Amino acid sequence: MKKLILFLFLALLTAFLSAQENDLINIDLDDIDSIFDEPVNNNEEKQIEQETSILKDIRRRGIELTGDFSFKGAANPGWDMHPWEFNGNENFSWVIGIKMAGSFRVNAQLSDSFRVLGVINFGIPSEPVFWLGDFFFDYNFYDKVFLRAGKYEQAWGISPNFAFTNLLTRVPNPAEDRNDRSGPSYLLKFDIPIGLGGLQLLTMTRVNIQESVTPESDDFGYGAKFNLAFNRTDFNLGFYYQDGMAFRGFFSAKVNIWKTDFYNEWLMAYNAHKDKKTTFAVNFGFVKSLFNNRLDINGEFFYNGEDRTSYFHQETDYLAEGTSGLPHGISFAFNILYKFNVKMNPRLFATVRYSLHENSASVIPGFRITPFQNLEIYFAVPMALGNKEGCYYENSFNILNETRPFSFLLYITFSGSVRAGYYF
Repeated sequence: MKKLILFLFLALLTAFLSAQENDLINIDLDDIDSIFDEPVNNNEEKQIEQETSILKDIRRRGIELTGDFSFKGAANPGWDMHPWEFNGNENFSWVIGIKMAGSFRVNAQLSDSFRVLGVINFGIPSEPVFWLGDFFFDYNFYDKVFLRAGKYEQAWGISPNFAFTNLLTRVPNPAEDRNDRSGPSYLLKFDIPIGLGGLQLLTMTRVNIQESVTPESDDFGYGAKFNLAFNRTDFNLGFYYQDGMAFRGFFSAKVNIWKTDFYNEWLMAYNAHKDKKTTFAVNFGFVKSLFNNRLDINGEFFYNGEDRTSYFHQETDYLAEGTSGLPHGISFAFNILYKFNVKMNPRLFATVRYSLHENSASVIPGFRITPFQNLEIYFAVPMALGNKEGCYYENSFNILNETRPFSFLLYITFSGSVRAGYYF
């Protein structure tokens, strides 16, 4: 028994030292879960949004303290080419990493109208060890206008695959100098319920204020979105503009027919600051559940007429924050998830992204099980296929700053939370 404990300690120590030089796993498994609204590990943003919805303003005054924790371990071997292409010159690399992470959240309802929420995150290994998560306040003006201001993320759009109508994540292209200053969003937002829907007005900057960067007037963007929700149909119309970026407007519709969700989004972009060119993007998609909700499938067609467009993605346990590009031209996406009704709650999943314009694809099959409470295990096989100069191949699973179009991923997570409150 002592030898076993010593072996485990040495294995964890080796993993810890390895993780000092490498992030854990550069793939966002949260995205795989969220496609079908599956429960997500450490999905702090969703929890906060659900708890702070303007429609749930009526609650007891008081203070809630919440602590979340997680212990994560990962192993990831892979090659710089596909196994079926081995010619003797292939390179093999692998990494083991562990990380301990958590957050401490204070949710204070100070009056019927005023509420404050703050989150402190911490992790080892991490630099820095502590960092500020969401930090904002809500104020209710006579149940007619709802204000939220502070550091948090606001999402627009429907597509779980190509978030091209989430205009609030758009940033200047990498070729432009300001991209180096992009960071989390700082928002001032007003929500105004109107009949069956509502109007949202906001101003936002992604200049990283925490890095002592002072935003200038042209670092702020301005947007508005109108929502109209019926029993089976939901419509959204919005726009967003920031100096140095294209003026973008979008329209989206979602309808439930034959127990299937169909969605359609349109985007128009006018580059007033550059070539005076107008472009557009459009998608058509569906989400369907079968066999008593055991099988979920999602398919989507996407056409992107904009060239070299960039958006900001937040940091997760699997992906450092930064900018990414949307594929140009015609693309397709397909996702499937099967839930077995047996012990350990196994889930089989597969995600596919394919860019016709670049003949480039990303394929990730895998499974997830929950053998015990607070314990989840992922296994996946990320692959990049098609053109070796295509977008998915060049941005393939790259944990060691190497092109790795084929690899294996084993990911284990222990997580939990505790909550206490005082009400008055």
